[in-house]
Amino acid sequence: MPRQAESEWARHGVALLPLGVRFDAVRVPARRVHDAVGSAEPATVAEALAEWLHGPVIRAARTGSGFYYVLVAPDTPWRGAEDRLGTGTYLAVPRIGRPVSPVTYWAVPPPRRGSLCDPAFLSALLAVAPAPGTQEQ
Repeated sequence: MPRQAESEWARHGVALLPLGVRFDAVRVPARRVHDAVGSAEPATVAEALAEWLHGPVIRAARTGSGFYYVLVAPDTPWRGAEDRLGTGTYLAVPRIGRPVSPVTYWAVPPPRRGSLCDPAFLSALLAVAPAPGTQEQ
């Protein structure tokens, strides 16, 4: 798998990695994150996420306003309304240290090898945002 990932990163700048092995992801709508941090400006969001979550977050803006993927340890409990993605799912993971793609990029790169976010910190951050379904469209 590492060789395939390296090849995909070299050719496309992103690699599809299986979840449930080294990490899982919590998919959070961008609007929820932006409401929680009080900004949609990328540098402001990145700074806030780094301070709150202390781990890696991927930003994917392929459709509409897109999603943030908060990387967590496999099988870590998650009780939030956001989707928990794990085994059987693949995630487009950008190469670390490459120029930012406007579609999929590191909002917060991994601070060190193997570091992941604590779901409790994500819950605390999202607690300051309006609940899903209560926001104006």
